[in-house]
Amino acid sequence: MKIFKLLFIGACLSLLFAACASTKATSTATERTDVIYTCNCGPQCKCNTVSTEPGKCACGVPLKWGHVIKVEGNEAILCQCEEGCQCAGLDPKDPAKCVCGTPVKRVNLAGTGIYFCNCGGSCTCNTVSGKPGVCKCGMNLKKVN
Repeated sequence: MKIFKLLFIGACLSLLFAACASTKATSTATERTDVIYTCNCGPQCKCNTVSTEPGKCACGVPLKWGHVIKVEGNEAILCQCEEGCQCAGLDPKDPAKCVCGTPVKRVNLAGTGIYFCNCGGSCTCNTVSGKPGVCKCGMNLKKVN
């Protein structure tokens, strides 16, 4: 009887670990590739800190979450609405705002060390990364020094 109980407990633990591993793989596969964090001190601040990870900017203020809604040349246009927002694009009536009504932030990615997709045209990959890779459209991510 003890052997049966041990086998039953072992099987349950195996299923539990398999379920946890499956959940982790799913969340990794659905991670966003359009999120960057920027200094939000205002126009007087010149630290220009940009990162693909949360943290603090060079002037000591917490970085603000945002997601790329468009890339023009080396400049990313961000919506900095509620974290997790997935609004997709600029307001057609006011290009200074994203479709959710939040003012957009323009960030020059040159010299930041961030790799980004710049496929141009109507492409909406909006992929940013801290390391080299390929964006959703298949192009290599670029970095501007």
